[in-house]
Amino acid sequence: MGSTDRGQASDGVHARVAEAFRLEYGRVVASVLRIVRDMDAAEEIVQEAFAQALDHWPANETPDRPGAWLLTTARRRALDRLRRARRAGARADALAYEAALGRMDESPDVTDPEAIPDDRLRLIFTCCHPGLSADSRVALTLRLVGGLSTAEIARAFLAPEPTIAQRLVRAKRTIRDRGFPYEVPQGVELPARLPAVLAVVYLIFNEGYAAHTGDALVRHELCQEAIRLGHMLAELMPLEPEVLGLLALMELQASRAATRTDADGNLVLLADQDRSRWDRARIARGLAALDRAGPLGRAGPYQLQAAVAACHARAVSWEATDWLQIVAHYRTLAEVAPSPVIELNRAVAIGLAEGPAAGLAALDAVDASALRGYHLWPAARADFLRRLGRWAEAAVEYRRALELADNVREQQFLAARLAACEAGGESGR
Repeated sequence: MGSTDRGQASDGVHARVAEAFRLEYGRVVASVLRIVRDMDAAEEIVQEAFAQALDHWPANETPDRPGAWLLTTARRRALDRLRRARRAGARADALAYEAALGRMDESPDVTDPEAIPDDRLRLIFTCCHPGLSADSRVALTLRLVGGLSTAEIARAFLAPEPTIAQRLVRAKRTIRDRGFPYEVPQGVELPARLPAVLAVVYLIFNEGYAAHTGDALVRHELCQEAIRLGHMLAELMPLEPEVLGLLALMELQASRAATRTDADGNLVLLADQDRSRWDRARIARGLAALDRAGPLGRAGPYQLQAAVAACHARAVSWEATDWLQIVAHYRTLAEVAPSPVIELNRAVAIGLAEGPAAGLAALDAVDASALRGYHLWPAARADFLRRLGRWAEAAVEYRRALELADNVREQQFLAARLAACEAGGESGR
C-alpha cells in the first residue's frame, strides 16, 4: 500500500473513530463509571479505549459494531484497573462496583455488550443533580453524556475555556465530596428530579436556537446536541409524557431554524419566514412525539409548549395561524407552570388574535417586576405601540430593549425598528 493509500485509510479510521466517539461516548462513560465510581477515572479509561481503537482498527477490519467493541474494551480496562488497585491494597470501596468484585470477575457477561445495561440514564441524572449549579449541570451533561470537549463547550457558549474547565472540575468535586448517588431516582423522587434533567436539555437547545450573546442568532450545533439528548431520553424513558413533549418541542422549533436568519445572518421574523423551507421531516417527528405524549388534558409544560409550536407547524401561512388556539394553550400553560415569561407570550398571542390594543392591555396587566432585565418585554410593548402608530412611545421601548439585548443580530434588528419609529413611520412589517 502506498503512502497516499495509507494516509487515506488512516483518515477513514479517524473518521470512524470520531463518529463512534460522538455516538457512543455517553454510554461507554456511563458503563465505566458504574464500575469505577470516579468521573475522572472513567473519562481517562474511555479515552484510552478510543486511543486503542485508533491503534487497532487500521491493522484490522473496523468492527461491525464499533460501539460494542468500545464498550467491551473500556469495561475490560476498568476491571483491570480495579484488580490492580486491589493488588496494590488501594481502598476497594472507593472504586467498587455495585456487585461484589469477586462475583464480577467470574461473570461470563461482564464484557458481553448484549448483557450490559444501558447506564446513560444514571449518568444524566447524576450530571443534572439539583445540588449542582445550572451552569455546572449544562457543562457536565455536554461533557460526559454528549462527549463534547471542553473547548467545544466553551466555543458553543462563548465562554473562556478555563471557565468551562473550572465548572467541570467543581461539578465533579461536588458530586464526589457530597456523595451524590450514581442512580436513577426511584418512586416519587423520579418525577421530582426529572424537571431538572429536562431543563438542562432545553437550556442547551435554547442557547442554540436563540443565542443570548455573540453575532450569530442560531447555533445549529447546540440545537443538534440538545435534540440528540432528547432522543436519548425518549429512548430510555419512552412512556414519560414530558420527555416526549420536550422532544416534540425541540423538533418542531428546530424545523424552522434555517429560516430564522437570511443569507447575511440577519433576523427574520416568523411572519416573514419562507415556510416552504421548513424541515418537514422534523415537523413529522415532532408531531408524532407530541401524539405519543398523550392528551393535553393532563399535559405538562413541555407538552403544552410543543402544542403551541405545532400550531405554527401546521399553519400554511402566517395569516392562517390559529392564534385563538395558541392563546388557549398559553392560558393553560400559565395555570400549569405560571411565570412572567408565559404571561408575556400569552399577551403577544392575544395581540395577534385580537389586535395590538388588546395585546398591549394584556401585556400591561402582567407583573413585569421579574422581567426588568428581559429585552423581549420592552420589545413586545414597542411592537404593539408601533402597530398602533404611537411612534414616540414605541421608540422609547425600542431603546430600552436595545440596551438590554446582548446578541448582535437582535441589536441590529431593534436598532432598525428604533430608527423607523424615530422617523415617524414603519420600515418593513
